[in-house]
Amino acid sequence: MSKIEELAESLKKKHIVFFGGAGVSTESNIPDFRSSDGLYQKKTYKYPAERMLSHSMYEYDPKAFYDFYFNEMIYPNAIPNAAHEVLAKLEAMGNLDAIITQNIDGLHQAAGSKHVYELHGSVHRNTCQQCGAHYSLNEMLKQKGQIPRCACGGIIKPDVVLYEEGLDAQILRGAISAINNADVLIVGGTSLVVYPAAGLLDYFHGSQLILINKDATAYDSRADLIFNESIAKVLSEAMELIENA
Repeated sequence: MSKIEELAESLKKKHIVFFGGAGVSTESNIPDFRSSDGLYQKKTYKYPAERMLSHSMYEYDPKAFYDFYFNEMIYPNAIPNAAHEVLAKLEAMGNLDAIITQNIDGLHQAAGSKHVYELHGSVHRNTCQQCGAHYSLNEMLKQKGQIPRCACGGIIKPDVVLYEEGLDAQILRGAISAINNADVLIVGGTSLVVYPAAGLLDYFHGSQLILINKDATAYDSRADLIFNESIAKVLSEAMELIENA
């Protein structure tokens, strides 16, 4: 049996959980952080990306923070790719229990997925820090080029976990529970170097760990199946085998 056939068999099982990172969205033309042409390689700003996206920068120089945020973190024209679509199909089939994502783009939901734990928040949720009013991404984009402000005058902050901020405890508990109860864990498009997110794999006690990432990860020795290829290609090929069986 080939590796792709093995994966197809695994996708037929129940209680699958998918844990994904930036590599899931790169094929929707959203750049990742750590690759050779990723966000961390940009030299066009005064400070590195980690500093530009920090809570400190948001507090002390919100104009610089929002210039970076709007220009580098928002991709309003991005659409779900084949990986997002396959995962939505698996959920609709009753095989996939949950998606845990480090991405903030909302593309899993756009593809139709319902049970999504967004560890790092979402650009689609934005809240006035003064009165608590909520704003959509489109409403935020109307204020691109300036510090976005509510009708009350307060600053509107995106529901995105910045450097120096902690993860949402409720979302983290949900993600841990999903992984803890999974029989199959598929990890895709993440280098597994960002903590605490990467540490979630330690809660997996199921039967099969599958890694799909273009580069090797520190967890390769623990995996039952490894693909160093495009995640959209791998998942599409496996789903095609299932649908044509």
